[in-house]
Amino acid sequence: MPLALLEGQRPPCQASPAKARYNYRDACGLTIPFTSLAPAYTLYWYSSGTKFVVVFSMMFASFRMFYSSRRHPAAAGLVLAVALIAATFFVGCSKEAQPATETSVVQSEVTAEKQASGSFGKAEESVEVIPPDQPLKTPSDVPAELKIVWETWSYLTKDFVERANLDPAKLSEAAVRGMLEAVGDPHTGYVSPETMAVDSKDVFQGKFEGIGANVSMNPAGKLVIVAPIAGSPAEAAGIRSGDIILEVDGVSIEGWSVMDAVNRIRGPEGTPVRLLVLHIGALDPIELEIVRGVIPLEHVFLRSQPGDKIAHVRLTSFYPDTADLMASLVKAAVDQGAEALILDLRDNPGGLLSSVIDVASQFLDSGLVLYQIDGNGTTTNHKVREGGQLKDIPMVVLVNQGSASASEVLTGALMDHKRATIIGGTTFGKGSVNILRPLSNGGGVWITTAHWFTPDGHLIQGTGLKPDVEVSGFDARDTDVKQLEKAREVLNSLLGT
Repeated sequence: MPLALLEGQRPPCQASPAKARYNYRDACGLTIPFTSLAPAYTLYWYSSGTKFVVVFSMMFASFRMFYSSRRHPAAAGLVLAVALIAATFFVGCSKEAQPATETSVVQSEVTAEKQASGSFGKAEESVEVIPPDQPLKTPSDVPAELKIVWETWSYLTKDFVERANLDPAKLSEAAVRGMLEAVGDPHTGYVSPETMAVDSKDVFQGKFEGIGANVSMNPAGKLVIVAPIAGSPAEAAGIRSGDIILEVDGVSIEGWSVMDAVNRIRGPEGTPVRLLVLHIGALDPIELEIVRGVIPLEHVFLRSQPGDKIAHVRLTSFYPDTADLMASLVKAAVDQGAEALILDLRDNPGGLLSSVIDVASQFLDSGLVLYQIDGNGTTTNHKVREGGQLKDIPMVVLVNQGSASASEVLTGALMDHKRATIIGGTTFGKGSVNILRPLSNGGGVWITTAHWFTPDGHLIQGTGLKPDVEVSGFDARDTDVKQLEKAREVLNSLLGT
């Protein structure tokens, strides 16, 4: 209702959608006291369209009071003066109402009441949701689930006060990052065009430049050192498996993807990079300056001496030639008197799936090496390949928290087939298949497409694998020695010596 006389009440200011939109300022919700011959009422003005009714009502009430007070000329004159002043004030307020602009989407209306003392009473606020003049027509190729993304973009480019300064590329990347973060998978993330420009395949070309450390993102979103590469600048600077990187060159890496971090840490040979690192068990982080170098990708090492009864072979990664190199070293050691094998996978961050299947097939007769299940529930079995040359040699496998991905696949296969005794610490827990999909802006998206399981069905991702014999400790060097001694003890028992 446009006009209301309500005793002792004040309804919220309202505006009819059918009327022109106004910013009422003080024009909405004025209070007029009647203290003369009439009881105390409050007159409310709901829209400028009621101006005539208000003025007419004021004048009518004033003349009634004048007529009743005609025997007292001074009082009657005072009543007329008050009525004329009030009516003029109403007309003036109505002229202050201004039309709202067409681009307004949400319009706030604030009502204030001035008290007789001159102070202002409590302001009342209401919000009117203004629909667009023309309904948005979402393009037919936009999925229904993403309509709100497209609609938000449309409103921003049409209505935002500083829309001329909007950067479409930044907004698009922010939307993609937010979408991928909502997935909650540490191995699924956005790769910027700058990062994609780095040749990520150079690690399979024999060497690369950087600090020489493998990293991964843990479930808490922290960048963790899986393992430093043997002989690398990272290892020389004191980087250890399990270290958490907090800053790169003084910049927090909170919210970075793995590829973003790798791109910042890598660099030309001879250039320094400062890393803020939190060691396992430490209360405070320390800053390490590492000079980047050329990292050779030697990955198969013989740690034992010719004539030793137990051959010790260490694998630091899995590349296309790993299985052949390993088999050659072991056969040469056997020819020189070795009767058993320590296969050392400590601080091995993984590598190619095809390579680890080849390595496992050197030790197994048949059956599964692993299987994977994708998002559709499809199971893919990866079976042992023929031609293995090391099926009979007694062996143990050494692992620790730096053993990840392909290392865990090999460990799980040898464990479930009862082919080797596993000694050391619980492995890292990276057992997922990831692919890099390119985007039209030159960037890309890392996506986890499947999870790996050991032959007996143990999920690797997030949990890792527990060894048959656990040997762990806080001092890395001391623990390494104890694990190696335990391996020799187990093998000597198997050999009866």
